[in-house]
Amino acid sequence: MTTDLYMLAWTAAFTALLWVPYILARIMTYGPPETITYRADDKPLPVWAARAKKAHSNAIENLAPFASLVIAAHLSGAANATTAIASIVYFWARIAHYPAYISGLPVLRTLTYAISWAAMMAIFFAIAT
Repeated sequence: MTTDLYMLAWTAAFTALLWVPYILARIMTYGPPETITYRADDKPLPVWAARAKKAHSNAIENLAPFASLVIAAHLSGAANATTAIASIVYFWARIAHYPAYISGLPVLRTLTYAISWAAMMAIFFAIAT
């Protein structure tokens, strides 16, 4: 397996776990019955948990283009050292993005997002050139 695909798998696994903190916050705040029956859906989450939910949505939104680029690079034979490094950078930027988003640090959140975006663009340019 290439580094690109390996990092895609790790990124997907990480993204698949991001729902846990905000669901646990909902359970702790409103209790299991309210949470699992959706009766708490209209009730506000704690601020950090609302951010965690948004961070999860952001991770999902960005997983699709990242996965598309990694798979396109792999299938086209464009995967190389640059795409491997970009995939690693993307993964770690997304790892850093989650706590930055939850903590409400706007500069760090934006910086980590921009780094992950730049990593995707590096993969794209490896395919396009």
